[in-house]
Amino acid sequence: MLRTQIQLSDEQLARVKRTAAERGVSVAQVVRDALEAWMCEAPSLDGALDRALSAAGRFHSGHRDVSERHDRHLAEILSDDLR
Repeated sequence: MLRTQIQLSDEQLARVKRTAAERGVSVAQVVRDALEAWMCEAPSLDGALDRALSAAGRFHSGHRDVSERHDRHLAEILSDDLR
C-alpha cells in the first residue's frame, strides 16, 4: 500500500472517526472502504460514451430538418409544454 495525504473538514474528520470507532477499524480503513464503494458505483466515462453513441440515431422526431432548424423545433416543444 502507498501512503497518501488528504485534507478533510472538521465535520468530515469527526464523522470518519466516529464511523471508524463504531466499526472497530482505523480511519484509513474507513476512507479506503468509502473510496472503493464510490469507485464501484461511479459510472465510467467509457460506459457513458458508449451509451451516448448507442442512442444516436435511434429516435425519430418526424421532422426532416432537425439538424438545420433544431433551435426552432426546441422552442416549439418548450412553448407547447408551457401551455
